[in-house]
Amino acid sequence: MIRDLRTILEGWEYEPGKISVRKIIGRDGREKIQTRIDLGVLQLECTGRPDGQRPRAHESLLDYHEQRLREHIEICGSDEDFVLSPEDCHELRQEAYLYYQRYLSLFVLEEFDGVERDTARNLRLIDLCERYAATEADRRALRRQRAYVLMMNTRARAYRALHDGQPERALRIIDEAIAAIAALPEVEDQADRLPELRTLRAQRLEILDRLPDNAPVKLQSALEQALACEDYERAAELRDLLGLRNRCTREPT
Repeated sequence: MIRDLRTILEGWEYEPGKISVRKIIGRDGREKIQTRIDLGVLQLECTGRPDGQRPRAHESLLDYHEQRLREHIEICGSDEDFVLSPEDCHELRQEAYLYYQRYLSLFVLEEFDGVERDTARNLRLIDLCERYAATEADRRALRRQRAYVLMMNTRARAYRALHDGQPERALRIIDEAIAAIAALPEVEDQADRLPELRTLRAQRLEILDRLPDNAPVKLQSALEQALACEDYERAAELRDLLGLRNRCTREPT
């Protein structure tokens, strides 16, 4: 058996600051994701737990603890006294990192369904730990990651809507997420400086740039910007254009 990783990495150089990803077919005949890192390569399963393990006979530890919670509620009638130990929370955080590695790779591959799946799953894990961890430290441990995971989930959903020819829906998805992230208690007064919000606002501008100049959502965005800049003459022009377009839309042909 050849064990030298150079046979795998030959011709695939590591580039600092760049996420380099490819798909291969494993010996089991299934697709695998490979991500180049500085000293080698990460290999991940495309579905299920990224390392291919089935902890405690479940697809993931999150699934196992969610099943525990359901059983607890069924027996006790409520979730009162359901607790995640410090060891449970540590293991869940390690598992969340595996899914983080995969959804980053899937984002580079533009497989947005998989990104949405894995980020939604990690958001459930954050909620579970924050609600049921036995210690305050474990309840806080993942709290600040919520904005990032929500951002990645939003980017995936918005790009998928854009690929489906629904730019207005993509903008709504982004606007709703911007409001949700800005309202997070842990964000507090940092909203204007938060990199996740800057990224989503940049994606919003990217989508607007792809729309025709007379698209209602683009006119509305320009109107809001003109009002913010106190350019009332431009705002009046845009309001007239919006009114004209709305009348044209309502009038029968």
